[in-house]
Amino acid sequence: MHRLLLTIIGTISAGLILTAILIAILLPKILKAMGLHPEYDAGQKYDLQGKKALVVTTSHGVLSKPGETTGKPTGVFGSEMTVPYYEFLDAGMQVDVASIKGGEIPIDPQSFYYFLITDEDKRFLKDSAFQNKVKNSLSIDEVDFTDYDLIFFVGGWGPSYDFAQSERLAEQVSAAYYAGTPIMGSVCHGALAFVSAKDAAGKSLIAGRKMTGVTQGQLDFFGIKFTPKHPEAELKKAEADFRANHHPVADVFATVTIVDHEQRFVTGQNQNSGHETAQKMMELLSQRSAK
Repeated sequence: MHRLLLTIIGTISAGLILTAILIAILLPKILKAMGLHPEYDAGQKYDLQGKKALVVTTSHGVLSKPGETTGKPTGVFGSEMTVPYYEFLDAGMQVDVASIKGGEIPIDPQSFYYFLITDEDKRFLKDSAFQNKVKNSLSIDEVDFTDYDLIFFVGGWGPSYDFAQSERLAEQVSAAYYAGTPIMGSVCHGALAFVSAKDAAGKSLIAGRKMTGVTQGQLDFFGIKFTPKHPEAELKKAEADFRANHHPVADVFATVTIVDHEQRFVTGQNQNSGHETAQKMMELLSQRSAK
């Protein structure tokens, strides 16, 4: 009887271990099937040689609670930087990389976990030129946003700490808008770059504009509620016309890309909108260039 019991327990344990191994192996495909990092089937190959793009990121690299300076490492979410960068680069554009403070850009180490990493992340890890730009990023004080055709604001937890809080970033966004040239875009927390920008009358630049960013419900899924700025709340405070997509089962993967009525702002809900947001920015630029 004792031997039989041990045999049953051993068989069950082996089955559980085998199941766990299979789930771990298949996890990237399971997440992909649920909606993580979807392909953008409508994507096109653009020729934008001679045009310039600027990718702007956070400089904050600690997931700290209010009043604290320590916490888990964070920063930009890898794919939210690598996907638009390569979309623009592969279209022949000059792509510069800037951050709030300049210098090395913090990348959330979780971005490159085996079940989250994208093909663009893997390309970045072999791309010494891009890595050099990330290690020696320009400060937003060193660049003139009006010199660029496209400006993309990267998300991740880091922007929650330094995008909406940066007066200089708000000034640069407003200047870029009134220059009439740059098309600005973002995904996820990157939309916080717009919430402090003012129009010529001193009012919110994005008041009444259709925009999106990661929803409060999607943030709640991760259980991290202490970050200082949340995109949905801040966009609404700035009087943007907040839009978002939802899914009854896998809401954390639900996403949408929104173009405002002037076709100056293209915002994606989260990391799943990276390809589409960059593609729509290039589509608008191509249409403008053809006129």
